[in-house]
Amino acid sequence: MDKPVQQLQQSQQDILPENLGDNSFCRDLGIRYPYLGGSMAQGISSVQLSIALGKAGMLGFFGSAGLSPDTVETAVDQLQASGVPFGCNLIHSPQEPELESVLAELYIRKGVRLIEASAFLDITLPLVRYRLHGIHRSADGSITTPNQIVAKLSREELAEKFFSPPPEKLINALLQRGDITHEQATLAGQIPLANDITAEADSGGHTDKRPALALFPTIQSVSARAQHKYGYIKPLRVGLGGGIGTPQAAAAAFSMGAGWIMAGSIHQACIESGTSDIVRKLLNETRQADLAMAPAADMFEMGVTVQVAKRGTMFAMRAARLYELYRNHDSLESIPSAEREKLEKTIFLAPLDDIWHQTRSFFMQRDPRQAERAERDPKHRMALVFRWYLGQAAHWARKGVPDRAIDYQIWCGPAMGAFNEWVKGSFLETPSNRKAACVALNILEGAAAIIRSNISRFTGNNTASQQMKPEIKEYPA
Repeated sequence: MDKPVQQLQQSQQDILPENLGDNSFCRDLGIRYPYLGGSMAQGISSVQLSIALGKAGMLGFFGSAGLSPDTVETAVDQLQASGVPFGCNLIHSPQEPELESVLAELYIRKGVRLIEASAFLDITLPLVRYRLHGIHRSADGSITTPNQIVAKLSREELAEKFFSPPPEKLINALLQRGDITHEQATLAGQIPLANDITAEADSGGHTDKRPALALFPTIQSVSARAQHKYGYIKPLRVGLGGGIGTPQAAAAAFSMGAGWIMAGSIHQACIESGTSDIVRKLLNETRQADLAMAPAADMFEMGVTVQVAKRGTMFAMRAARLYELYRNHDSLESIPSAEREKLEKTIFLAPLDDIWHQTRSFFMQRDPRQAERAERDPKHRMALVFRWYLGQAAHWARKGVPDRAIDYQIWCGPAMGAFNEWVKGSFLETPSNRKAACVALNILEGAAAIIRSNISRFTGNNTASQQMKPEIKEYPA
């Protein structure tokens, strides 16, 4: 056998799922496969989902956004007791900055060593506080940072900020508060805020709907510039998420140089996710065109949108109407009576005054300043009432409230439609068979097989006219 052919065969044998990404990333996280489960809010990325992925040699981020600190703490206790690698989400909360701070402090107190930072518009004090906690110089002279951040973002200007040292003004603020020492403040200027970034392409939930083929090389270029500029000893790394629901998509990500892949929407359709069977059935029927953008509850006033499923629900249309009313009116009272009556009968199913009383009681417990501001500012009161619907719509979906199915808010990206097409005719077409680890292993094994096939095809050793379609297998739990 010719030596080049032998080398080719050996290289193909080395293309295993565990070797597809960045081995140093896997070692640092204590996982076998370069595969992450992205966080989905309100515990949709559940404890059970994170444990299932962790047991299979991957890592899942618990979806803490929208949950109370007590609920998050209970989840952390369960995850730590499981003994598997895991992370937790820290979502940017511009409307409730205190909540972001409370969660960061909770993670520090509980010893959570890995977080996924998502939806950030800028670098915040709680984020830097988490990263710098416990930073020190080891005996060999290297800088040790116990707390790690995987930032999930889609904009190069944010990537530059995360790949840069923490802002000096925030370091000084922590120093003045006594949260860090002078030595730690000095060390802070020599490390990136995050060594790892997941470039988030067209995805469910908060998304800029960036195409992966354009986004990933851009973020990768930002990492190279930052590495050169700051001369970090530890390399900066970039993974890819958004739109990954098939082996072909995973193979494309790894072929571009992704250190890992991250999945989200397809996990929501798995039996371990923290959503309802009704939602899982709707996701099972979702195609790539069955998506829409809708106002985001957490950034409603800013006009930020999230991507949701529209099949079987009127949420996106109704939420858009609420935002239109918010922009065009200064208060609930200024909305024309006929329009207000329509809102009460079709969307809220209750008088708006009753909804405000419920909302006020909620914020008096969660963040009294919001309720107090709403008493002074009618426009803010209208925003909180409209946000009640947006928040409840996600809750109704997660709990499977039958008489509110038309209002379900289901965060979803195009990966779901691609996944459904891929598994058609296999055992994974049935929602009750969709286990997260099995789905993930099929994607990874399939990606490895595709890349092996492509190597043969590109080197003239495969005359097949069509790319192979990997077999879908049942993997034991």
